[in-house]
Amino acid sequence: MDYPESYELIFQAGGAEDDVVVVHLTARSGAGGYPVYADETGIVRAEISRRGEVRMQASGGHQVLGAPLLARPLSPHGTHGTHGTHDHG
Repeated sequence: MDYPESYELIFQAGGAEDDVVVVHLTARSGAGGYPVYADETGIVRAEISRRGEVRMQASGGHQVLGAPLLARPLSPHGTHGTHGTHDHG
């Protein structure tokens, strides 16, 4: 099954703008059987289903995981895909 190469994970921040983290497809699968995506540092990791459901994964001890407001697939050129946005519930 084909999955998007990248997603934007959008987290609610305390300031005027939300925090956006771009994650990329890895070779790993999560507990739900869906692919795991990670940011460039490997610190932010998330299992993302085809429906855009996100399960954050700890990458180290004592990490407090916040749930993103949504996961938005990106096209291969780094722009928003045509899939729309998906709410995390």
